[in-house]
Formats: sequence, C-alpha cells, structure tokens
Amino acid sequence: MRELILSGATQKAGLKKDWEQFKKGLVLSFHTKSQQIQKVIEYISPPAVCADDDPSISFTAATLRKNKLYVPTHTEILVYDLNTYQLEKYFTYPSLNDVHHVYPRANGNLLICNTGLDMVIETSPKGVILNEWNVGRGGPWKSFDPSIDYRKVPTTKPHTHHPNFVFELDDEIWVTRCLQKDAICLTDPWKEITIGRQLIHDGVLYKNHLYFTQVDGHIIKVNAGSLQVVQDIDLTTVGSHEEKLGWCRGIKPLTEDIILVGFTRIRPSSRVNEDGSREYYGQHGFLPTRVACYNIKEMALMWEKDLEPHGMNAIYSIS
Repeated sequence: MRELILSGATQKAGLKKDWEQFKKGLVLSFHTKSQQIQKVIEYISPPAVCADDDPSISFTAATLRKNKLYVPTHTEILVYDLNTYQLEKYFTYPSLNDVHHVYPRANGNLLICNTGLDMVIETSPKGVILNEWNVGRGGPWKSFDPSIDYRKVPTTKPHTHHPNFVFELDDEIWVTRCLQKDAICLTDPWKEITIGRQLIHDGVLYKNHLYFTQVDGHIIKVNAGSLQVVQDIDLTTVGSHEEKLGWCRGIKPLTEDIILVGFTRIRPSSRVNEDGSREYYGQHGFLPTRVACYNIKEMALMWEKDLEPHGMNAIYSIS
C-alpha cells in the first residue's frame, strides 16, 4: 500500500479576496490502495506572522524527505516528523510573503520559493539565510524594501513573475515562473526551460523527466538532460467530465505511465471597478477539489478521490 501526503487548506465561508480565502493549513494522509484518507495535521499561523485583517492561512507545496515533511505557510517554514506528526523545526523571516514551496537540498540547505517578493531564498539547515535571488535576474531587493516586515503585508500583487516551485538538477537550483510559463536556473543563467501556452506549476523530477502542470489541465513532460519538452498531455480530453477540470496544481508520477494530479475547485473570478471596489462574478466550479489518477500511456482516467469531505478545499502538492 502506498501512502501519500497531500498539503492544502480549508476554505473560509463566503466570498473572499485571494489573500483572505483560507482559514487553516491541512495535511492529509492518503492510502492509494484502500482510498482511505486521514487528517494528520491542522495548523493556524500565529497573529505575529500574519496580516492583521482577515489573513489567509494555508499549507502550500510541501516536500517529503526521509520521513520529514517540509511544508510552508504563506509566511513560515515548518518541518514535521511523519512518524509522530509532531513539529520539529520552525523558521520565519520578515521577508516572507505568499510562500509557495519549500525544498530541502541534497546538502541539507533549504530553498524557499518566496512568491510575494518574486524571490528564492536559500537557508542553512539551522535557518541562516545564505542566498537570495530575484527571479527576474535583478538584485534580490530591486523592487522591495528590506526594512519592511512583509509577513504583515496582506498582498504584494500584482507579481511580475510569480515563482511557485523550486527544484534541483545536478546540484543546480531551478525555479518555475508561473507568469513567464518557464523554469530558469538560478545558478547558471544560461539555462532555462521554455514551456509557454498557459500558467505553470510544479517541476517534479521522476527518473529522467520533469513533470509540470498547467492550470487548465495539461501535463508537460520535459527531458531533464536536453531541457526540451517531449510531451504535452491534455487531460481535458480524458474521461467524461464536461465541466472544466479545476485549477490543476500538484503532481506525483507513480510510474512513467501512472500519474497523480491535484485539482482545486474553480473559485469565482473578480475584477476591480473604476471606483476601487471589487466585484465577484461567475460560479464555483462543479467539480470538487480532488486527486485524480491517470494512465497517460492509454490516456485513461483510472480513479478520482474527492478531498472536500475531509476539509481540503485547495490542494498544493502530492508527496
């Protein structure tokens, strides 16, 4: 039996702005064979590291290493022992805002995808900041003020790049840039992966390929050696769903053919009127937040598991 770890969040009632939407972080344990789900971690960030007015609290994209779960909130990094589900380490910094991913390097250092500042941070295992990169290639503090505690800032949107996932290839540091629809190497600026077409997440290495998700339900498979796209898998053509699949984010290859993908229920859209007020329109998506299992060789949907009865209204990662 394979046990997976799902990270995400529980939604607040009513229509909220993006930066007010979720009330707590949530980790679920999911057994793929029995389809049983257990709620193993719930977390609410302390007021000292949140915006003062109706903050959004989520677990975002986590990384599992040697039975340790490295999982961020928007302003914190937490490390849990999965034998006991007890918190072992905790880090927070005034520069953190809208963190989307944390990744432990092979050398023990941590990489933090600090989305709100269009930045990637590298820390030592004890939490000392070692490096900071602006994913737009300028200086790390080109567009921000290091004297500000960004944990208390509700949002820094609009972002110019929106980095959302970090990974390593041959000890080099890479980051996915959602708005540029690419991934760039921070330690060798000559290297990049161009994907295009639609907003992207992830960058999960399995054997010799990287797997990215695009928000409209595509999986992009990239050769990790050549850095070229080798396959674009359109999940909207698979299965019998007539509705939009949902916000596609979070991927876990089980084999080269069997892939798990996370979908978050589509939320209402909003626009800002000329007088500065915000107006919401559209309906919640019909399909729930869920994990779906695909055979990409046969282009078949094998099964889906609804996560909303277990309190998960947004899913960020599958570990």
